[in-house]
Amino acid sequence: MELTINGCRLTVEDLGPRDAPLIIAHHGGGGIGSLKEPRDTFGPLSDEYRVIVFDARGCGTSEALPPYSHQQWAADVDALREWAGAEKVTVAGGSYGGFIAMEYALAYPDRIQALMLRDTAADGTNLETAFENARNQNRIEIKWDNFNRYWTGQIRDDADLKQCWSEMIGLYDHDYDPERSARAVEEGTYRHEAHNWCFQHNWGNYDLKDRLGSITVPVLVTVGRHDWVTPVSCSETITKLVPNAELVIFEKSGHSPQKEERELFQQVIRGFIHRAVPLAASA
Repeated sequence: MELTINGCRLTVEDLGPRDAPLIIAHHGGGGIGSLKEPRDTFGPLSDEYRVIVFDARGCGTSEALPPYSHQQWAADVDALREWAGAEKVTVAGGSYGGFIAMEYALAYPDRIQALMLRDTAADGTNLETAFENARNQNRIEIKWDNFNRYWTGQIRDDADLKQCWSEMIGLYDHDYDPERSARAVEEGTYRHEAHNWCFQHNWGNYDLKDRLGSITVPVLVTVGRHDWVTPVSCSETITKLVPNAELVIFEKSGHSPQKEERELFQQVIRGFIHRAVPLAASA
């Protein structure tokens, strides 16, 4: 369905029982993300919990209405919570969506009930390690001009974004399957304005480390052992700084343990949400 949230038309899916505790899951990827990933990852929890997934403004099939800032994306999450009629919410996010989940917890401390994070980081220094990892691998050939333009927000149009993404997607999985990666590229959506905004405007000021200690709700931090772009050290930093955080490392995964070790990942997130937001207590 389409909802107008903070003046912007968003594509939203509302899953599960309406009277159950609410989970809002934010996709990753900036301009290459959509609700498909969080629906696949967190949708199974809708047998017990209410789960809302959506295309963030400027992403997927939602309206292109800037700003595409962390503050605005977090405000849209809170407006969705209010629309759903929930006093509190568990926010989930993978990769770039993890940035927004943490930003939400810091901006709306009275509304957050728990956090579920996947393969994310508390600041932007992970890119230094990512570039080093890209230089030291021999899995794919890096076209460095396109690689650098991607990570500095210098993408020309949607087709250019798709092309640049197709050239590096092979870095993300633990077990590289070129055909599977090619299918994923074709199934994706590409919005270069939001992507460029992330790296031209958001990235340079992104550093939450000094404030993470104020997050007191239960936090699940998950990461693939072989993640090249937000490596295990990033998740260890979050876990160290957040008082009630627990870390789960998926040993046979890259950046997407929710796909590469799906059954185990589902067990982990369901076990966590049962502990953090018990259904009986919520009812």
